[in-house]
Amino acid sequence: MNKVLVVEDEPDILEMVRYNLNQAGLDVETAEDAERALQSVQEILPDLIILDLMLPGIDGLDMCRQIKQDARTRHIPILMLTARKEEVDRIVGLELGADDYVVKPFSPRELVLRAQAILRRSQGSSQSATETETWLHMGPISIDKAAHQALLNGDPLELTGTEFKLLITLIERRGRVQTRDNLLNTVWGYEYSGYGRTVDTHIRRLREKLGEASEWIETVRGVGYRFRRERV
Repeated sequence: MNKVLVVEDEPDILEMVRYNLNQAGLDVETAEDAERALQSVQEILPDLIILDLMLPGIDGLDMCRQIKQDARTRHIPILMLTARKEEVDRIVGLELGADDYVVKPFSPRELVLRAQAILRRSQGSSQSATETETWLHMGPISIDKAAHQALLNGDPLELTGTEFKLLITLIERRGRVQTRDNLLNTVWGYEYSGYGRTVDTHIRRLREKLGEASEWIETVRGVGYRFRRERV
């Protein structure tokens, strides 16, 4: 059973989130402030953290930063809970390594769907594959889909589950332009509009990690992104 840590200082919202995640078959731990949450992260190493940005004391952005700077916890995906007015904080959170966000007020069903989608991405596919299907190679980038690992010039790339699926999607569809909406639907696992900045932020983070190999990802202005078939 997947373990989820919910960090929220409003008791009513905390209980609503806990109840709905429990109903979806998830094992839920809760914390009302970042200090206790950071302790819980180290103790239980959850499969997912649902994190409110507006917390007393250490805020959600600082907590996200600490988690992503710790080698023991940086792999844990984070789903942010934000208020509609906090667009700058949402973008900063994504740049720090958060995987997705839900804007308050939100529906419990939407939150559960997003949490489940993140867990699927972070854990990869459990389906078996042949050696040919398992590996993807493009330029200096190699991906072992079965092992859920990406390599750059033979060295491991530290990617989040979302970044990993985004890279696979672009490579498998190389040469074809992928719109932001298309990538949202394929990578994030559901359709929703108005979240194009989420794609842009993840592409920027992915390019930073690819370094010189980032030239393989081409921006098609006003449309989306395309993975090149050949090095320019």
